[in-house]
Amino acid sequence: MSEEHGYHEPGQDEVVHEYDDIQEYDNALPLWWLVTFFGTVIFAIGYFFTYQTFKAADLPNGAFDKEVAVQRAAEAERIKAAGNITGDSLMLLSKDMATVDKGKQIFTTNCVVCHRADGGGVIGPNLTDKSWLHGGKPENIYKTVNEGVLTKGMAAWGPVLGTDKTQSVVAYVLTLKDTNVAGGKPAQGVEEP
Repeated sequence: MSEEHGYHEPGQDEVVHEYDDIQEYDNALPLWWLVTFFGTVIFAIGYFFTYQTFKAADLPNGAFDKEVAVQRAAEAERIKAAGNITGDSLMLLSKDMATVDKGKQIFTTNCVVCHRADGGGVIGPNLTDKSWLHGGKPENIYKTVNEGVLTKGMAAWGPVLGTDKTQSVVAYVLTLKDTNVAGGKPAQGVEEP
């Protein structure tokens, strides 16, 4: 067989496979390709064991979440130190997990008798729907918790809890808003977006 007819003779380092009169030559892969391939395989194994098996480092999303949590905690401390209670400041507090966790503990201790542990409402209204008796904006919720609504049986918790704890419980209630828990009390008041 000759080169001019599309065939060539195999060299010393070539292996020839023939099947149905088709000749196939095995050529050695280039060294750069092999190094890249095996390097990628080793990297993937190391990555898997580092991030998935041993959890020795945070995945990118986990690292981002931690960084955001630190920023939100710093922002929450700044807001609390400023002492200016606004709807925006309460919304920012509702994004800080430490404040929300503190608020949940306060809610569990003081509010579940009237509002259930999940906020679905017992004697008090359902806090998980879109309807609010005294306004669903953060500042309205703060005013309701802080000053109470004595005609409806809602105690004024501000003097009992203090500003910091009142802000924390309002931050937690804001996380309950629009979650619509199963078995919650029927909607009362005005629906708010």
